[in-house]
Amino acid sequence: MANKLQPFFSEVQQLVDEKFDSCFEQAGIPQKLKDSMLYSLKAGGKRLRPILVCASYFAYAKDVNKVISTAAALEMLHTYSLIHDDLPAMDDDDYRRGKLTNHKMFDEATAILAGDALLTNSFGLIANDGQLTAEEKVEILGLLSLCSGPAGMVAGQFLDMEAEDKKSTLQQLEQIHSLKTGELIRFAVYAGAYLGNANETQLTYLNKFAYQLGLLFQVQDDILDVVGDAGKLGKSVGSDEGNLKSTYPKLLGIDGAIAKKETYAQSARELLKKADAEASYLLPLVDYFSQRDH
Repeated sequence: MANKLQPFFSEVQQLVDEKFDSCFEQAGIPQKLKDSMLYSLKAGGKRLRPILVCASYFAYAKDVNKVISTAAALEMLHTYSLIHDDLPAMDDDDYRRGKLTNHKMFDEATAILAGDALLTNSFGLIANDGQLTAEEKVEILGLLSLCSGPAGMVAGQFLDMEAEDKKSTLQQLEQIHSLKTGELIRFAVYAGAYLGNANETQLTYLNKFAYQLGLLFQVQDDILDVVGDAGKLGKSVGSDEGNLKSTYPKLLGIDGAIAKKETYAQSARELLKKADAEASYLLPLVDYFSQRDH
């Protein structure tokens, strides 16, 4: 499955990386801060969220240039969240994608500020995108703020920490992960389709699809933290257990987590049909998210 998607992955990754290069040509960024920002941006991420933006866009339109700034902005924001997640006050991780985490490579204060800079720069990138109309910018910026903010991703991060060393129900676990992981995935899917001129019915079903895809992504993450290959993951396995996290395997067992994953995947496939997007890259991406090993 990954081989079939590789040309598409490579195209999006190249376009997004080129956008990053142009972003950092602006004057006025202190060199150490720029180095810290670029260190995490270029640390080997698969660009799955930008890929989702483009896959959703391609379900309804063709000119990928329209969504590259939005896709790059999302990756910047996602990277900020990873830098802050790794901090001692959060998950206290030393490695990310096989490399030292930002605060270990630089220092804690620089890592915090690099995350802040990536977050704020993501909104500026969309605001200054000449490919979008003023109306499109307002819609995309409002959605990005909602999905990443105190009722979205940040809420999920907070609830995740609150649930440490506690027994969560499946409903509570789904709430945490639909926010922490799922909201940026929802943004990716909705933003791409919206900019591709999907209609209201299609957008409604894609929102539901993205919810299932977000949970699918997270349950596979939880499974890999138990049975994954540390070499492929680029970080040690068992960190969730070490941090007393609420996870699918902890709640359901490995077999139960795998069964739940298949339920999410099947629901996602059915919703793609209803969104008239079954022939797009989104369908093989469901299998990719489910079967990924890192």
